[in-house]
Amino acid sequence: MEEESRDTMKTSKVLILGAGGQIAQQVIPMLQGKDHLALTLFLRRASQVKGKKSAGAEVIEGDVMHAKELNDAMNGQDIVYANLAGEVDKMASHILQSMEKHQVKRLIFVTSLGIYDEVPGAFGEWNKSMIGKYIGPYKKAADIIEASGLDYTIIRPAWLTDDDEIDYELTQKGHPFKGTEVSRKSVAAFIADLIEHPKKEIGKSVGINKPNTDGDKPAFY
Repeated sequence: MEEESRDTMKTSKVLILGAGGQIAQQVIPMLQGKDHLALTLFLRRASQVKGKKSAGAEVIEGDVMHAKELNDAMNGQDIVYANLAGEVDKMASHILQSMEKHQVKRLIFVTSLGIYDEVPGAFGEWNKSMIGKYIGPYKKAADIIEASGLDYTIIRPAWLTDDDEIDYELTQKGHPFKGTEVSRKSVAAFIADLIEHPKKEIGKSVGINKPNTDGDKPAFY
């Protein structure tokens, strides 16, 4: 406990990739004002984090797929949190190359439920029917990260809600996924906790859901 306390008290430089995203937008205020954290917000349109959303943080407008922009942002960082969409496998490769170049070891990367065919029963079949065509790039991204040698945590959220609550449970890779949904605020709280305690869940791929939400599909469908 003493060692972890020392780790959280030293200043850590945190690079948030995809800082304009809905989960990242909830992570940022959870970390603002903490003296031991220095935030860099990296996103395509800086206007998404104006005012209070960017208070105390460095804001960099750029594209993860643009090597110079990413390398300029990566230089000197301690922790990378990536919350991206699209060609995430290619993005993961670019991020890993940049992290290796700048000797950054800690990565928190959000993917998707279903990448290991870990979602059981009727919900698993429904999930495949809804997002099956998008799972491939997330699976490839996870494979790349897991083979990298980085101190990574991969996060696999259930279907996301905008409920104003923090209520979640975790499942590890190799175990059946639980539940059907989870709030963005809950996922953000878990990510913020990992950033504040960077030795947690290293080398893990973690499913996150709201307890007692088992079913054939999320309640909001």
